[in-house]
Amino acid sequence: MRRQPTDAGGSGDARTSGRIRASRDSAENGVTLADVAADAGVHQSTASRALRDGAGVGSATADRVRESARRLGYVVNPAASSLRTGRSRLLGVLVPRLTDIVLATVYEGIEAGAAAAGYQAVVANTGDDPAVQRAKVERLLALRVDGLLLGDARGDTELASELVARGVPVVLVSRRLRGVTSFTCDDLVGGRLVAEHFMALGHHRVGVVAGEPYASTGVERTKGFTDAYAKAGIPVDPRMIINAPFDVHGGERAAHRLLASDPRPTAVFAVNDFAAIGVMGALRASCLVPGHDVAVAGFNDVPLSAQLPIPLTSVRSPMRDMGERAASALVGMIEGRTARSRRFTPELMVRASTTAAD
Repeated sequence: MRRQPTDAGGSGDARTSGRIRASRDSAENGVTLADVAADAGVHQSTASRALRDGAGVGSATADRVRESARRLGYVVNPAASSLRTGRSRLLGVLVPRLTDIVLATVYEGIEAGAAAAGYQAVVANTGDDPAVQRAKVERLLALRVDGLLLGDARGDTELASELVARGVPVVLVSRRLRGVTSFTCDDLVGGRLVAEHFMALGHHRVGVVAGEPYASTGVERTKGFTDAYAKAGIPVDPRMIINAPFDVHGGERAAHRLLASDPRPTAVFAVNDFAAIGVMGALRASCLVPGHDVAVAGFNDVPLSAQLPIPLTSVRSPMRDMGERAASALVGMIEGRTARSRRFTPELMVRASTTAAD
């Protein structure tokens, strides 16, 4: 008589099936879910739940598992996972341009946060063009992304709120809008730090290269700066606040306008580092020395800032961390958890572009 399968045999099949699933969910570097579980000191099933939806797993344990996954380079196979969950495990990401080192660094964080939760990020460049932005959003949704991370939110369009109304999980990163979950630097505080630094150096006539008026980054950095001056009883002349693109050429053109004023400013705050580099170029073209003749400060503290011939004073923002936390929050929203906006604390890095005259 043929023997019937026993429970033990069924358990063996389950174990074999589990090993197959673990293999399918392995990253290309050979790291498996079992490796992550061992590193985090938990059972494999606990590690699986922590990386999937966190159900029944304490927050501290889930964080430990995700950190192990990130450090080991473990990535869930999205095709295998989608068969079990019905999700694509894809996150759509929109940025103005990945050639911008700030946005590229934010995106590195997004990729890391997505991978730690078993998701993959799909990025699209929009050039900060509203029509392109809408077209790229619909294209990503057609790919069945589970949610969207917008790094190009604009204050002059309703796209983000429309997506929220459609039930699309949306998180903003770098820029913020009222009523939409966002992960940003505290730009108001960053602007204030620059103003306090300038005032401590005795600068009363100052200029601002304020960025684009549709971006919260430029608006809030400028507001933090001008509010601090107003509070000190030294209001900034509105004619000395110039909107310009967030790039070297925009900063250069704006600086030439500021330098043509009489009297010219003794200090200029540019709301991002590349605009600040443009300001420094305009000063050199006018036979002026940054830090001696006119103080210059930027924002974001990209690696290049400290390596310039005259190192640039800049506000450091945690760009990669913002991206990683934003991705984790979006995954939580997709999987039914709530998410709250967060503003990250900036730090002023003082260098020779403001203090060389001391």
